[in-house]
Formats: sequence, C-alpha cells, structure tokens
Amino acid sequence: MQTVINQFVYFAYFQSLFLLFIYIFSPKSRKNINGYLAFLIVLLAVGLTGRIIYISELFGQNFRFYSFSEFSILMFGSTIYLFTRSSLKGAPFHPSDLIHYIPGVIYILIIVVYFMLPSDQIIGERAKSGELYRSITLLVGIGLAFNITYWILSCRIFFQVKKGLRNELSYSIKTQFFSNFLTAIGLCLTCWLVVYFISILGVDTIERTARRTIWLGIALIILFIAYYGIKEPELFKFGKYREAKKYQQSKLSMQDLDNLKTTLETLMTEKKPYLNRKLAKSELSEMLGVSNPEIARLLNERIGMNFFEYVNFYRIKEFVELAKSQKAENLTFFGLAQEAGFNSKTTFNKSFKKLMGMSPKDYFQN
Repeated sequence: MQTVINQFVYFAYFQSLFLLFIYIFSPKSRKNINGYLAFLIVLLAVGLTGRIIYISELFGQNFRFYSFSEFSILMFGSTIYLFTRSSLKGAPFHPSDLIHYIPGVIYILIIVVYFMLPSDQIIGERAKSGELYRSITLLVGIGLAFNITYWILSCRIFFQVKKGLRNELSYSIKTQFFSNFLTAIGLCLTCWLVVYFISILGVDTIERTARRTIWLGIALIILFIAYYGIKEPELFKFGKYREAKKYQQSKLSMQDLDNLKTTLETLMTEKKPYLNRKLAKSELSEMLGVSNPEIARLLNERIGMNFFEYVNFYRIKEFVELAKSQKAENLTFFGLAQEAGFNSKTTFNKSFKKLMGMSPKDYFQN
C-alpha cells in the first residue's frame, strides 16, 4: 500500500512541475491564469518536494531536507483564500494582500533557525529533553489553526457569492469547481487534524499510517487542479465571477410597487424575456425602466421570490405549455426546458420539483 501511495505522490509531483512549466513558458496560459492558483501549485510542489526527498532517501535520513516541506504550510491557507476571493469576487492583487503571507514568512524563518541550522548535537539534546517534540507540536498546531481559519473564510466567500448570484442571474453558473475544490481542501485539513490529535495521544503506529493520507490528499488536489485545467480552463481566468450588488432600499411607495408588479407581470407574459437563457436582473430592470435596487425590493416585498426563482417560475409555466403542444412530440423534456429558457438540466429539474412538488415525468404521468 505504501508503495502505491509513493508512486501516486511521484506522479502528482511531476504533474505539478508540468503545470508550472506550462504556466511559465506558455504566454497564453501565463496571461490568463490566476496568479494565486499558480502560486498554490508552487506551494503544493514544495510540500511534495520534502516528501519526495524523504521517500527517495536522496540525502539519507537527514531530517533537515525533509523540513523543506514545512516551508509551504502557512502559505497554503492564505493562498487558497486569495485565489477564491480573486476568482469569485474579481478582487485584483493589491500590495496589502501580502500581509496574509507575513505569518508564513515568520514560520519559515523559525523552521530554518530552529530546525535546519543547529548542529546534530543540539538537535539530539532537544530531542532527548522533549523540547523538540513540544516545539513541533506547537508549530503544527499553529499551522493547522491558521489554515482552517483561511479555509472557513474561503467557504464563506463561496456561499456569499453563490447566494448573491441567485438575486442577479436567472441561470446557473458553474460553481461546481469551487464546491469540489473547497471540499477537497476541507477533507485534507480534516485528515491533518486527525493525525495531529493522534500524534498528541502518542499512538505512533496509527499516526504514521494516518500521515500518509495528508500526502495523498495533497497529491489529489494537484491532480484535481490539472483535471479542471484541461476540462474547463475558463474557470482559472482572473475574476470570472463577480459579486452581486447588495440590496439597497428604494424610494418607491407601496402604490408604486403594486403598479410596478402589474407592469412586470404584463412584461413577462407578453414579451417573455425569460426565454433568454442568460437573462440578468440588470437587463430586466432596464426593460422596466427602474433600477436594480427597485426591482430587488419589488421581488422581496411584493412577490416573495429572488430573481432566480421568479424567472424560473415563468420558465416552468412555459415548459408546461410546450409539453402540451406538438413540440413535445419531437423534443425531450430537457429540449422543451431549453425552449422555455433553461440552460441547465439540473436547474430545470430542481426548479420544477420545487414548484410542482414532483419531477416532470411524474407530473405528466399523473
């Protein structure tokens, strides 16, 4: 089993070097790729370098070279956070972002001064007194807490943006990468946390076995990035998704809202803007001649739906009518759903079941 894991680590390590080679020597990739993602791959490669040195025994059993992998520990979480923030919120790099890396730089200096520079005799004395073990336990605990904090902040951004986009767009964007990416990071941190507590309890055999999962997790993250880099390279372009504008109170009276609601219903029925699969709230606001905050207030106070739900409500109605027409003879359910304005089969099925209480198939069978 250990041999298989080692081979997998080697494969992921060379895959990371290959990705970095492409980013460095391909002008197109270098222009489009998010810089934080490239730096994350560098950090993962540095972490695996220490593991490669250890399992290959390239420098014998000298732990100093193995400590090389510790250089990336406190850089890891902050880079994930900055990558998530820049991709989902479109936040460009600012020199103030470097403050997130200050703890990582301090951590590296501690590793070099305390673990790598002292002689074997000093290290041996620290090990015998138990000082070395206490120091390692403290530093690993700090690194773990630091990375978990940044992972939570990254998840918070993801859910905020995902929720906000439902108030601005009538279609689903591809957030599956970030959902899977943050889940994978979370699992890796969970394994790290388990290993940490096992080591504190002093169960060496279990700890050595469990530690392998950390390297396996890092290897899987690299392969995960490589897979999506081939499948959907657009995901890694800087600022692909933008944060939705926050709701602001408008100055419309209650009567104005009622009139606007009637106008909106007439617009939806007669002009059917929902047939546009990429309809955004800003477009509908322009058609009504009102601002984004005003239509947001209308949906919130008079209709009780967000923009995503409201537009898909009309698409479901359109789908039901199309399913009763002659078009149904030549199109599948999803084909009809696309005719009604849906761009995603998953969104269509979820929206239909939420509104009708059952799947499209069950609805028409009944």
